[in-house]
Amino acid sequence: MLQKKKTEVYALGQNISLSAHKARRVIDQIRGRSYLTTLFLLKFMPYGACSRIFKLVWSAAANARHLLGSTNENLFISQAEVNEGTSLKRFKLRARGCSYPIKRRTCHITIVMKDRSLNNSEKKVKVFLDADNFLVDADDFVQEDFMNWLKNPITKPKNKYLTMEYHDMYSNGGAWDKK
Repeated sequence: MLQKKKTEVYALGQNISLSAHKARRVIDQIRGRSYLTTLFLLKFMPYGACSRIFKLVWSAAANARHLLGSTNENLFISQAEVNEGTSLKRFKLRARGCSYPIKRRTCHITIVMKDRSLNNSEKKVKVFLDADNFLVDADDFVQEDFMNWLKNPITKPKNKYLTMEYHDMYSNGGAWDKK
């Protein structure tokens, strides 16, 4: 019996204490991207869900290195999905003997990674080194001008027509008279 060579691996995180809506906001940004670009994105995104998703992506890549023998440059995220988990129902005491229901939501996150080198139909990935020594896809959204901006961020230009106002500390301000 012939066995097909496995081309994809996954990492599954269950009952993560995070709402599915907040996790989907991050997952939608990384779906379809390469592994190294995903790590770069998750490092600089300002959401709290990024650290938990970073661990799952890291775990899926470790599974791919172990099971498929692939390298980081050839991995990309083929599927990423978020499902709602169970909600823990709690009550918080409120004024005048009332209570307020609180739902602590959880979610299940699945990250599926594929190796581009195992699929002959996929093109080879060109990779270059950025400012923080991360390997980044040249064809992805991270362009050289963005990398230059990361090295030297352009600050907001100062207004050269800014006028200085003189405040006399001994005057009463003019309009505010005591009568």
